[in-house]
Amino acid sequence: MASTFFGLTIASSGLRAANAALNTTGNNISNASTEGYSRQAVTTEAANALRVFASYGCAGAGVETLAIERIRDGFYDNKFRKNETKLGEYDVKAYYTRMIENYLADDDVTGFKTIFNQITLALEEITKNASSASTKKQFISTIQSMTDYFNNMYGNLQNLQSDVNDEIKMRVDKINSIAQEIATLNQQINVIEVTGVTANELRDKRDLLLDELSGIVDIEVSEIPLYDQAGNMSGANRLILRIAGEQTLVDSESYNQLMCVARTDGERVNQCDIDGLYDIYWLNGMEFGLYNKSMGGELKGLIQLRDGNNGEYFNGTITDLHYNVDTTKVTINTTADYLDSMSKCKLSDTGGKIVLGNQVYYYTDWTYDGDGNYTFTIDNKKSEEPLINGKMGMEAYIGAEIDYQGVPYFIAQMNEWLRDFSQALNNIFTEGYTADNKDAGILLTGNYRTGTGQYSEAELNDSRRNGKGYYYMTAENVSILAELDKDPSKLGTRSVDDPTQEDECEQVKKVISLLSDTNQFSFRGRNAGGFLECVLSDIALNAKNADTFYKTYASLEVSIDNQRISISGVDEDEEALSLVKYENSYTLASKMIQVLTEIYDRLILQTGV
Repeated sequence: MASTFFGLTIASSGLRAANAALNTTGNNISNASTEGYSRQAVTTEAANALRVFASYGCAGAGVETLAIERIRDGFYDNKFRKNETKLGEYDVKAYYTRMIENYLADDDVTGFKTIFNQITLALEEITKNASSASTKKQFISTIQSMTDYFNNMYGNLQNLQSDVNDEIKMRVDKINSIAQEIATLNQQINVIEVTGVTANELRDKRDLLLDELSGIVDIEVSEIPLYDQAGNMSGANRLILRIAGEQTLVDSESYNQLMCVARTDGERVNQCDIDGLYDIYWLNGMEFGLYNKSMGGELKGLIQLRDGNNGEYFNGTITDLHYNVDTTKVTINTTADYLDSMSKCKLSDTGGKIVLGNQVYYYTDWTYDGDGNYTFTIDNKKSEEPLINGKMGMEAYIGAEIDYQGVPYFIAQMNEWLRDFSQALNNIFTEGYTADNKDAGILLTGNYRTGTGQYSEAELNDSRRNGKGYYYMTAENVSILAELDKDPSKLGTRSVDDPTQEDECEQVKKVISLLSDTNQFSFRGRNAGGFLECVLSDIALNAKNADTFYKTYASLEVSIDNQRISISGVDEDEEALSLVKYENSYTLASKMIQVLTEIYDRLILQTGV
């Protein structure tokens, strides 16, 4: 049967439950504005009834306070983090595409369209006074403004690529820092929870870190209960955190770290990449998978901005191979349209990595035969294994297919237009004659990347030697031929060498026609002056898409977070009601004890029991 003091036991259990609820409510109110805090609630249940061997059978034994638990819904956590991954990607894209758009925008002073119109006007002035050296000088000055425009634009884009590269390093460092913190928290949580207590605050802190990480890179989280040797749940859990397409970052108390390795000058992917672009590896030497299509978040957006080539990368099939001890010549046949012209070529001129049959090799030089066949010189000493005939017919590629218009794409667009336009312009002027009836030379050339000097007409037109031709000219080094800059009279404006003929500006008229006639010069279906329209339409579309997606995911972030907060957040009005409710419970339990005290006093002291 029940003890004489059974009622006191029941009342005290209610007192303890109400006290725990009051303390939990106070904790909730104190953390109402704490970022990442999840509302906590006391879990109670009726204590097992006591058999009293009376007609009514069993008597209630009060209440048991089981735990103080977080109120949290994993479904909304998962939705929120997936949305953060998309939001992070489009956040960086929106920011940097607007920067590129601002670089390309025509300010009516130094913009491309303004300069191009000045070139046309300067040419027309020559036709009015072909014998005037000042009109030729003015024309050359406008061409110089055009080359300066591309030089500056190239510098701006390379600076942007450098900034993005630095941001990639910062994101990798942040991933490493978060991984270490989560592993430490996993250990602390398990130490507490094996005692049967839920580590609410530590779990909140871990979830906040997971939210932050999901904006940097895509994540997948799984938590598996651990069992003891007897097969019982130990209370500890194994949390596995995977990133970037299910690569393990954290496994319970252990974690992996990433490292950024800067590419050397001989490891460039694209001709105009800056030195020191980072590749990402795990500390054990395994590749991180920089171009993993499953990756998301800010890291994905930054990599696409830094390396995006609009899906145009070098790829082909090995068709010929000649092995030597130190070097091997390997010929690769390509079929993609964007690889059939040197004006579109992006291959590094200082060497780089090339994958031949799933094995990485290093090339030091390459040539092109004009018919889809590239021949690379492979450095056998630098490569991990010699290149042998067993690779015949296998796939070869450099870099990766990144279907986004990043910095390399826009530099390649500038290079393509400059190479084709310079060649067309030079062809017209080299067919002409100077004011003193001598054979004229080229107008546009490129400065040597190393040392002083410029590429000569022979070097630019020598396609027999290595098949590269105008490939040497880029937005970085394009310039006016120094000789012409000093003496404009050497410009080949005449079509014949007979001074008695009135044709002193015939070649100039051809150039004027070239600028507007798409049959003579065409860039993506537009005339020569349509370059800016093409690239501006590209970046404007990218910027608009990025901004639209950013706004969409930002709006979803608010909506999902509100849904999540409605479950796990602290509502001060609701907590105020709970405070009154638990205060009444505490008061009633106290009153019950007081009543029972009076009963026991009468029973023991006044009845002499």
